[in-house]
Amino acid sequence: MSNKTSVGNESTTRTRDTRRFVWLFDPKLVTTAVASTAVVVLAGLVQVSLGAYSMSISQAWAAVFNPNILLNQQAWNAFLLGGEMPEMGQESLIVWNIRLPRVLVGIIVGMNLGVSGAIFQAITRNELASPFILGVSSGAGLMILLTLVVFGGLAAFLPLIAAVGGAVAFLIVYAIAWKNGTSPVRLVLAGVIVGTVFGSVQTALFFFADDIGIVQSAIAWTTGSLTGTDWEQVRMALPWSVVAIGLAIAGSRQCNVMLLGEETAKSLGMSIEKVRFALSGVAVLAAAASIAVAGIVGFVGLIVPHMVRNLVGSDYKKVIVGCLFVGPALMVGADVGARLGMSVLTGADAQIPVGIVTGLIGGPYFLYLMRKKENIGEI
Repeated sequence: MSNKTSVGNESTTRTRDTRRFVWLFDPKLVTTAVASTAVVVLAGLVQVSLGAYSMSISQAWAAVFNPNILLNQQAWNAFLLGGEMPEMGQESLIVWNIRLPRVLVGIIVGMNLGVSGAIFQAITRNELASPFILGVSSGAGLMILLTLVVFGGLAAFLPLIAAVGGAVAFLIVYAIAWKNGTSPVRLVLAGVIVGTVFGSVQTALFFFADDIGIVQSAIAWTTGSLTGTDWEQVRMALPWSVVAIGLAIAGSRQCNVMLLGEETAKSLGMSIEKVRFALSGVAVLAAAASIAVAGIVGFVGLIVPHMVRNLVGSDYKKVIVGCLFVGPALMVGADVGARLGMSVLTGADAQIPVGIVTGLIGGPYFLYLMRKKENIGEI
């Protein structure tokens, strides 16, 4: 009898565990993930075929899926740990050492910004919240400019400085918004205040730059660019991104509760301020990881959560996972568009920052949302 009871309990436990992950197989979420992955693969193949050394899509495909590299432990040690590179053919060397890391950085940045924006929108219950609105991007940009213009000797530590600047800026926003606790409205208003002040200081710093090269480098950082990224940036962003994304998925239930409103969340036993601060830390970590390797890419953290909610619904378990696919599709696609657009206009392999393209996409998309929705703003 006890054996039957034990078997029954194990069966019930397995059934409950299975039900926990049923939402992953939601048709809308699966369709979104498959379609976004297809966009990333196709755009990535176009990206790795572009450059001074021209190659066809089929040649790029063959280089990417070269078994001598895919199954080579020394190669992966070199890529992910910074070890010695193995010998490889010219096309494989160009694709794997120069072009493919740019695609991977685009994927990582898209994931991070999408997840960061989704969390910020949940904790403020405001569809217009993003790393940019809440001061993270402004703080990172200010520290980048200060380093390049005033403390040029610290340029080697630029990614770390950018991440620290973003984190400090949000702490300032949180301190300004605090008044016996915070509220979504005060957080957004404090973010606008900090962003405006930091933006003005950034503009002023350009007048102190004597070298036009420094100005161009600073503009590239503050606009957002994937130009020149390599495996070093992948190694730099990947560990922090894995931590941030894991914590975001774990915190998706808390995001759902916060969307019910503060009074309802408190009645369910949630400590609002602790949860809001913890989720903010996760969002800042995700945003800082992307800013550290690609600069300030505008609109991605703002529009990706909107796209995902329109595709899969408002359940934040699905929203967070959806952002992990839609964010990379937007980033990699926009990066390819930046290169192809300049090639068509100038006839050369010229490049513009990917942040310009995401801005050109984001503006019309929000115009569409404004026309479609009567009450845009609050989730």
